[in-house]
Amino acid sequence: MKLGDYLAKELVLPEMLSETKSDILKELITPLGDKYPEMDTDLAVRVLLDREKLGTTGIGDGIAIPHGKLENLDKIVVIVGRSLQGVEFDALDHQPCSIFFLVLAPEQAAGMHLRILAQISRLLKDETFRQSFLEADSIDELWGLLKGV
Repeated sequence: MKLGDYLAKELVLPEMLSETKSDILKELITPLGDKYPEMDTDLAVRVLLDREKLGTTGIGDGIAIPHGKLENLDKIVVIVGRSLQGVEFDALDHQPCSIFFLVLAPEQAAGMHLRILAQISRLLKDETFRQSFLEADSIDELWGLLKGV
């Protein structure tokens, strides 16, 4: 399984501007609504905010992996964002988050959903990858880094 199989270049946001957790989630979801106009993006944001109430998905080292399940989704979708200024995301280490990997999965995709979250987590433990992600100069460079993982 390659994470790149669940990514699309138009779902990579290299320069996020939001300054709050809820706004970051909305900004991450916005291109999904453009790509899939039938998607209820407001519902997706509510699902993600409800998940955050259970416990933060800010795992530390500047990383957040918000995730949730949607009933009417037919496949797993990964959206990637980068905030160069960092955003307070209630991370476990109390540091701002700059790297966001958002995962939305169909209700019935529990096993694959967990495998993708585990793969993202393993990938982001690699300090060299994180540094390359943060230093990528363009959407093309960022996409080149992501599509092969």
